[in-house]
Amino acid sequence: MRLLSEIKGFGPKRLEALEKRGIVTAMDLIERLPTGYRDTTSPLSPAQMTEGTTACFEGFITGKPTLHRVRGMQWVSATVADEYGKIRCMWFNQSWMKDRLFDTQHVTLYGRAVRKKTGVFVINPTMEEPGSIIPVYAPVPCIGQKPLRDAVKLLLDEYDAPDVLPQSFVQRHGLMDRRSALEAAHFPMDFETLSRAKERLAFEELLLFQAGVAGASGVRRDALPLNVKAHWIEEFFETLPFPPTNAQRRVVHEIALDVQKNKAMARMVQGDVGCGKTMIAFCALYLCVRAGGQGALMAPTEILASQHFASAVEMLAPLGIPCGLVTGHMTAAERRRAREAIASGEWRVIIGTHALISEGMEFENLRLVITDEQHRFGVRQRTMLEGKGGSPHVMVMSATPIPRSLSLVLYGDLDLSIVDELPPGRTPVSTRIVPEEKREGLYGFIRAQAAQGFQTYVVCPLVGEDDLDDPDVRSAAQVQRELSEALAPLSVALVHGRMNKREKEETLERFYAGETNVLVATTVIEVGVNVPRATVMVIEGAERFGLAQLHQLRGRVGRGSQESWCFLRAEPNDRLKTLVSTNDGFVVAKKDLELRGAGEFFGTRQHGEPQMPALMLSSDSRLLSRTREAFLEVSRNDAYMSEYEAILKAAKYRFERSGAYFARN
Repeated sequence: MRLLSEIKGFGPKRLEALEKRGIVTAMDLIERLPTGYRDTTSPLSPAQMTEGTTACFEGFITGKPTLHRVRGMQWVSATVADEYGKIRCMWFNQSWMKDRLFDTQHVTLYGRAVRKKTGVFVINPTMEEPGSIIPVYAPVPCIGQKPLRDAVKLLLDEYDAPDVLPQSFVQRHGLMDRRSALEAAHFPMDFETLSRAKERLAFEELLLFQAGVAGASGVRRDALPLNVKAHWIEEFFETLPFPPTNAQRRVVHEIALDVQKNKAMARMVQGDVGCGKTMIAFCALYLCVRAGGQGALMAPTEILASQHFASAVEMLAPLGIPCGLVTGHMTAAERRRAREAIASGEWRVIIGTHALISEGMEFENLRLVITDEQHRFGVRQRTMLEGKGGSPHVMVMSATPIPRSLSLVLYGDLDLSIVDELPPGRTPVSTRIVPEEKREGLYGFIRAQAAQGFQTYVVCPLVGEDDLDDPDVRSAAQVQRELSEALAPLSVALVHGRMNKREKEETLERFYAGETNVLVATTVIEVGVNVPRATVMVIEGAERFGLAQLHQLRGRVGRGSQESWCFLRAEPNDRLKTLVSTNDGFVVAKKDLELRGAGEFFGTRQHGEPQMPALMLSSDSRLLSRTREAFLEVSRNDAYMSEYEAILKAAKYRFERSGAYFARN
């Protein structure tokens, strides 16, 4: 198979653009599967393009296309009609379409019909040739869809690599061979064959992911057991201002049993926002210290680490446990003092950010490592913190609800504890869908909440005007300007991922301190601080977010005893109504898995995510169980040892380039 540089038209500029997307070799390009397909085999009438329909349609341009300019944006509009009806089309930031379209022209277009304030439109439809199933690839700057398709077709014609999976395994499980699956995934002749190709590639991806996780964890490490006394748990519970839930008690006892073994604990504690995982973590740290060890808790942001530290001081200091905080913005003197206190064992519980794994940070007797918001850390970062101790017990926490079947695949190297009960007194968040015509009423509600001393989050899907592709979607910068005027004299701040880390955290700190009434943000606040006075969450362009992500954002409010609200700014639809009907994150996650596929969940893994987005093409949750059973079969049955070794080798080759896997071997 030829090099990418040997493909006609792939010069230095295009090769650089591909490299920025992680595409360096010909195989990299082949394994970047289409993110979608355009079926132009049976075009619809414009009259059939009703709200929510994504399809190919054909008709005639009626009248002269018009170029519009409003608020710095520009778009071309035209009407497509046939004998049965018509539909209006809009092309944003494509002014050249005005010259490409003309009255009475017959066109075949592909797009999605959406409802706007003035009716139903198809936004940015593409012009297509009828009669085929056309692959659509993730955009690459400087390279259009046709050059990508042509390059992939050329490389597939030369494809001669052996199958990644053993032939006996492929035949036993009734899978397509890899080359056929890749060809059908890129250029399907029909949707039945495409479905089989997706199944084969998703099966492979899930199987190798599990093998990669198994290779990373290896044999469970030996560890010194912690001599925990059962009555210590009750002593800790008695100091709490509230009784623990049955779920918290169960998980704490599971942890206590784990740390008393001579094999290192590796446990995931998963639970919905507000279920009380932090209390479980502090109880585990208390047991560790009582047994003579040091414990460390690593959080993804400084403000979250600081909040955990404040809680630790409140909860653990009265029990005689000295706690310390380590962040990246300490002065040289503070850093020196922290290192001394940790190395000498003066600090028994250490809370911090990535600074905990920085060079020169040595622990006196690290016996328990806890990472909060596990999906924000990669496997490599987790193992680096483990490496700071001899062989510490490990606990990871996640507030991202994931169906159990998917958890077994994502975190197959970890035992799983699910905190499936909320503490009493936690007020459920009331969720409502708010269309555009009710915006002014929403602003009035925010003002009324502020008058009572409560705060509001407003989350937007985009940062600035440069990101906009639809005039009905507001950017965070635009909303912050509008709200500053509409809600004056309330203070309205803006935070987003493009700000430098210090500026971002200072903005969050002011909101946490109650100095800001309204915080306009991107999803940077999805995992963040506990702000008890925040009672309102507004999510602009809610239809652009996945259900699981919307649920995470909703969890930023309702942290106190006051009634709290989440307003989804969008036109009502059945998908969003799931959030209105339930506050159970696991119900939401299950629905999201059914609607969008496992790829969305794999995308939360920061390092070593699968090379091929096959999972984004397959939402069949049964495949998770099938691949889990297949992996357990080959890993536990001596008759399939050769297959198991071949699969482990394939997994290692695929994932070790990221540096995330096999770090412990």
